[in-house]
Amino acid sequence: MILHSTLISALIAISFLPWLSFSAPTVSRATSPKYVFAHFMVGIVENYKLSDWKMDMAYAQEIGIDAFALNCASIDSYTPTQLALAYQAAEETGFHVFISFDFAYWNNGNTNNITDYMNKYASHPGQMQYNGGAVVSTFVGDYFDWAPVKAGTNHSIFAIPMMQDPIEASYLSTSFDGAFSWLAWPTDGGNSIIPGPMSTSWDDKFLTYLKGKPYMAPVSPWFSTHFNSKNWVFISEELITDRWNQMLAMKPALIEIISWNDFGESHYISPAEPNHKDDGSSQWADGFPHDGWRIISKPYIAAYKAGVSTPTVTEDQLVYWYRPTPKGITCTNDTLGPPNGREMLADDIFVTTLLTKPATLVITSGDKTPVSINVPAGIVTTNFTMGVGNQYFMVTREGSPVLNGYGGLNIADKCEKYNFNAYVGSLNGTSNDGPPPPTTTTSTSTLITTTSTSTSTSSTSSPITTTNTTSTSPISTTSSSSSTTSPTSMTTSTTSATSMIPTTTTTSSSPSSSSTSTSPSTPSPSTVCTSGWGPGNYIGLCQFTCNFGYCPPGPCTCLSYGAQIPEPPITNQAGYPLPGEDDSYLGLCSYSCNHGYCPPTACRLG
Repeated sequence: MILHSTLISALIAISFLPWLSFSAPTVSRATSPKYVFAHFMVGIVENYKLSDWKMDMAYAQEIGIDAFALNCASIDSYTPTQLALAYQAAEETGFHVFISFDFAYWNNGNTNNITDYMNKYASHPGQMQYNGGAVVSTFVGDYFDWAPVKAGTNHSIFAIPMMQDPIEASYLSTSFDGAFSWLAWPTDGGNSIIPGPMSTSWDDKFLTYLKGKPYMAPVSPWFSTHFNSKNWVFISEELITDRWNQMLAMKPALIEIISWNDFGESHYISPAEPNHKDDGSSQWADGFPHDGWRIISKPYIAAYKAGVSTPTVTEDQLVYWYRPTPKGITCTNDTLGPPNGREMLADDIFVTTLLTKPATLVITSGDKTPVSINVPAGIVTTNFTMGVGNQYFMVTREGSPVLNGYGGLNIADKCEKYNFNAYVGSLNGTSNDGPPPPTTTTSTSTLITTTSTSTSTSSTSSPITTTNTTSTSPISTTSSSSSTTSPTSMTTSTTSATSMIPTTTTTSSSPSSSSTSTSPSTPSPSTVCTSGWGPGNYIGLCQFTCNFGYCPPGPCTCLSYGAQIPEPPITNQAGYPLPGEDDSYLGLCSYSCNHGYCPPTACRLG
């Protein structure tokens, strides 16, 4: 959804007069219980059944979401049917919902229709109640007058309309009780695109102008869209953790996640919805899961509701995301052209570690040299330079691997259609995938094998301290820069998933490795080592050699077995350990240098 500004230019100008100062306001925060909602697009679920609603609600409940804001349009004939199913499902699952009237389709003259809906649902057991009233909201609809709706409804109403500019809260006489902001991405207002990171300047203005009325703050992980009528990206690359950290510091009365299922704008956090109607977004949303962002959101939601400034990590986990191609690639069959704003994006991959204790994070991004950095306990988001090919992730602690696996999508250097959506994946303690097979410099975006499960677990993050770290790893031939958001660690218990949520393991096949790993301790006679690891200075060498079946015990530990992966071409270059290294490097340097990988931190050419 996009903003259609209804403010006259004079009022817009007033809101930006230079003599107005907006430091963080000191207005009191509401003392009511904290709730988190998620924006749900009813317009794409024409074919939903009651079971579909219940499934979505189960996933939302599992991470602490309290209600769906049901965005609905007056023109959709199925709106009454789907609202009825949503309210029924909410009642039967203990979840809640409320209507968000989309004023791209409703108008200020629809008072009677809106009153009818509120009379029908305001006292329904599935209706979200807040401060004694039935919650109702809008998309746009700034100037709709709620007074006659309240007068004509047989139950108290708590109206939290969206306001396109926070100054509206200072002069509108529309009987509103609070305000919702759609300004969830870095912007100067409307749909303007500016460089990140996201600030709280808009939130601060809302809190000032609302003068103590509840503020429903927006949280969103991403924004990318590629329709004829709208073709742009907002700069949202680390927004998921940046924004949640801001929420813990700000402590707004309410939060609305944008969105649960808006695939058209790529900010969905729901699982795939097989029964939703395709609005054209399947070209960039199909095969691009965002489940990992729920993993990150869960501990933040718990921390927000508890009123604490840091969330809790009780299980080691890793969430990664990246685009399918570098930003400068020209796609060969796309008449729309690249999205506006792409030049402000970074060609990076993004990794959030959720750690119970400090550890070492090792990233191999495609054709880039592996990079290793130390990360503290808690939630840390780090970016790494994007490389074409497979993406490999490993977390080690005290010399042993804790998490390891590779991303479910290859980064490619060619494309037919522009896709600036994010592929989001995760690794947990059950993951044991080896490093990626060798890749060439030219590849297409291909889904590859990963046995990591998308399970929602506790995770953490912390107030906003950003440091730029240059990490020279013993496995790297060059210094590599990474940006890390540092955390404060805590602990909280994990809520077990509701039985409505199916237990699944998503796998996809790698072009050059077996999709099923045999336990490293019991290889079958017909298999060889296909991934491995080594401590300290051995790590890059062992990653490389074990991948192709040569994994000498002692310096290296094999992590998985499978069919032989084709070796890189022989270079006929003799490799030897650096002076001072012991004989355990002899075979590793000889094999690696003779196959094109001769790390200068461990080996030399003879």
